[in-house]
Amino acid sequence: MLTRRAALAFTLAPPLANPALAQGEWPSQPIRMIMPYAAGGPTDVIARLLADAISPRLGQRVVVENRTGAGGNIGAAAVARAAPDGQTFLFSNTGHAVNRALYARLDYDPANDLVPVTIVAESPMVLMVPNAAPDRSLADLVARARARPEGLSYASSCAGGALQLVTLLLLQAAGIRMTEISYRGSAPALQDLLAGRLDMLYDAGPSAFPVVQSGQARALVVSGPARSPVMPNLPTVAEAGFPAATFSVWQVVLAPARTPMPILERMNREIAAVLGDGPLRARLIEMGAERVVANSIPEAARYVAEEMTRWGNVLRAAGVQQQ
Repeated sequence: MLTRRAALAFTLAPPLANPALAQGEWPSQPIRMIMPYAAGGPTDVIARLLADAISPRLGQRVVVENRTGAGGNIGAAAVARAAPDGQTFLFSNTGHAVNRALYARLDYDPANDLVPVTIVAESPMVLMVPNAAPDRSLADLVARARARPEGLSYASSCAGGALQLVTLLLLQAAGIRMTEISYRGSAPALQDLLAGRLDMLYDAGPSAFPVVQSGQARALVVSGPARSPVMPNLPTVAEAGFPAATFSVWQVVLAPARTPMPILERMNREIAAVLGDGPLRARLIEMGAERVVANSIPEAARYVAEEMTRWGNVLRAAGVQQQ
């Protein structure tokens, strides 16, 4: 039984801080990095490279856990509902900004239930046409599409996927229409492009550049804001006359809303450290990253908010929405 003096001291003592949240003591156990897409894809590979790189710096293992389904929303919702204690993070991509407009109903609010920690990297795409096509420039392709509304075809892998998004930007910027052909991924679409059964394809740089350099297809533009060092003579879509069609696939680390700022700042610092000059940065560039970012928490928040607005406008204009 407590003495009167001990009881009084206990009553007046401040509440003990959660040791997992105390700055300098976090993390006290392994961290989950939820990956809302399938294992083996580019976003999954980058997540695992990042997790391996930051684990030694945090003093705890960062474990990537795939929680797939509903275009990334199942994994994202799991993180949105997780305790904001720094033990659960989300590694996502451009789809995080797209899903708010793409899906009529969600079990979470992408804008308010998750907070960006940092953008990790941005990667452009390459617009290709078959060698037999008459187009020698993007202007040629646009002129041909205007002369044949919906007569030309482009590849899409799924509603809200990168293949569809980057092409919708171009179609809207140029004021043209094409027929969308759905594929299970870019690989079968590329086969149809090479065979002349598809009129144009935007594909990721690591897949597209070898095809173009070997002479199997013709590249017209790169979608990013700057020319690629791999093919410096290839103009950007902005240089070709359509700056509104500039596009990069990006990756982002997010945490549940209300995660303490000291934890967010520590995670941001450790990610920035491993994305500096070193093996991880070199590997991301090798994988096609145009820019390795590692921006601040406020910069990441602005970036994601702007992308949500942008893709909301694009998808509404195109009439694209999932039920």
